[in-house]
Amino acid sequence: MTRWQANAVIVFVALIWGTTFVVQQTSMDNIGPQYFTGVRFLLGTFVVLPFALRELRKMKREGRTLSRGNTLGLIVTGVSMYLASILQQIGIMDTTVTNAAFLTAFYVPLVPVLAFAVFRAKPHWSVWPGGIMCVFGTYLLSGGNLSALGKGDFWVMGSALFWAVQVVMIGIMVTRTNAPALVATVQFFITGIFGMVMGGMLETFSFADIHNAGFEILYAGIMSAGIAFTLQAVAQNYTEAADAAIIMSAEAVFAAIAGAFFLGERLAPAEYAGCGVILAAIIGVQLLPMMGRRPKVAI
Repeated sequence: MTRWQANAVIVFVALIWGTTFVVQQTSMDNIGPQYFTGVRFLLGTFVVLPFALRELRKMKREGRTLSRGNTLGLIVTGVSMYLASILQQIGIMDTTVTNAAFLTAFYVPLVPVLAFAVFRAKPHWSVWPGGIMCVFGTYLLSGGNLSALGKGDFWVMGSALFWAVQVVMIGIMVTRTNAPALVATVQFFITGIFGMVMGGMLETFSFADIHNAGFEILYAGIMSAGIAFTLQAVAQNYTEAADAAIIMSAEAVFAAIAGAFFLGERLAPAEYAGCGVILAAIIGVQLLPMMGRRPKVAI
């Protein structure tokens, strides 16, 4: 795969993840957030499972096994993903697709802050102005009146914290296991099981509801959870990190476009400005640390 082909794949991945916000919202007309999350991620589990089994066979051939610490880490990763997913799903019931996408992106500046708080990994200076820009962008996104933010917006902002935890844990677990598909499968499975269990406690199960939300479940489960993750992992082996950072940030932009096209969502000029400020902060936090690095010279 060439660099340009890899970049095209990542554009496709960002498109899938951005448009998934639309089906996450429309699915709530037919099914509850817990069962939607459960069925979606169990479906994603089966999509990625063949790759995970191949990695397990490779680990067995190399004489590697999962330690107790790694097993616990995988569980923490899965629980984090469940909390992030369900808070986002509950929030998207009471906010717009555009708001949900840009507020979810708060996890970008939160990741280095969390890494510093837990592991004492000093973040790049760009994190601090990036965080301020995100707060200011949210103020503009609310139309200059924070009371205009609904409860759904705050649920989504809460999900960003757990997305940050999940991102940090993914980095740790992939490094420790050298098995990204296995890590993905485990976190999908845990998220799916939690969603089904909590759905059984809080919602009414109905095959008719699952059928009525069938398109949304298939899209979010197969395309977003399964295929997009795999394509991202493959494509980022063939392109520059800077390219991937910019393109993946476009997820929120694709969500805003999809919300306008499919749901008729419209924003005021100040709200569009807020989206722009948040997007600029996201890109800055990802790219500025790379600008100071000297390229390696082959000898």
